[in-house]
Amino acid sequence: MEQVTVQDIAKTIEAFAPLAVQEDWDNSGLAVGSPGDPVHGVLLALDCTPELVDEAVGKGMDMIVTHHPLIFRGLKKISPDDPVGLAVMKAVRAGVSIYAAHTNADKVREGVSWAMASRLSLTGVRVLDGQDGVGLGVVGQLPQPMSAQEVIRFVKERFSLQALRTSRPVSTAVETVALCGGSGGSLIGAARAAGAQLYVSADISYHNFFTPDGFMVMDIGHFESEVDIVDILFSLLRKKFPNFAVRISDNLHSSNPIFYY
Repeated sequence: MEQVTVQDIAKTIEAFAPLAVQEDWDNSGLAVGSPGDPVHGVLLALDCTPELVDEAVGKGMDMIVTHHPLIFRGLKKISPDDPVGLAVMKAVRAGVSIYAAHTNADKVREGVSWAMASRLSLTGVRVLDGQDGVGLGVVGQLPQPMSAQEVIRFVKERFSLQALRTSRPVSTAVETVALCGGSGGSLIGAARAAGAQLYVSADISYHNFFTPDGFMVMDIGHFESEVDIVDILFSLLRKKFPNFAVRISDNLHSSNPIFYY
């Protein structure tokens, strides 16, 4: 097999989730490394932490692909006292490249929000806020109408949740559900406009839980709403490079920075 490079991995991901569709504030793409660097193995996770870099080095992987970018804003200093700085230092020292597919993977068909819709077996799924099939969030129909309590239990079961936060449960049946992985508070209005009785997302702020009759919002957690993208990227790379070392972090499901008690 010909030598795989960082650029080869990036091109495969970008054929699925083009960088051009990412949000203006985002920093998807290659953060550490050079496109021509050879790659002998890729390690996948949701977030790039110093511990993940250590895991990659220990497994002989010289490229990391995550959903969340390691560097969101310009770094004023690179210090081991800061988790981002420490991860950068460890990666550079070990020759590990770091790449992220963030809002570009949120916005494309079969991306983050589509994976959420699949968990709930929604039908007639369409983009919530976008055009030409590309955009943030999705909306679709439940397999059958459910009461508020039934849909709460259904969402907890399908996402394997210990807990969730919800606004006052609606008294009418829930048929249409809108979803957005990650911090989706800005799409609450779009969810209502799309006729949804329920909007499922994460990082919903306090005041957004004051909802009108017939509409409820549900916060299932940031990690929980987005973690499926790791499996999606894994499948994408394994299909393209069947004889190449692609692994998901052993610590993926324990890497959620939020703990529930």
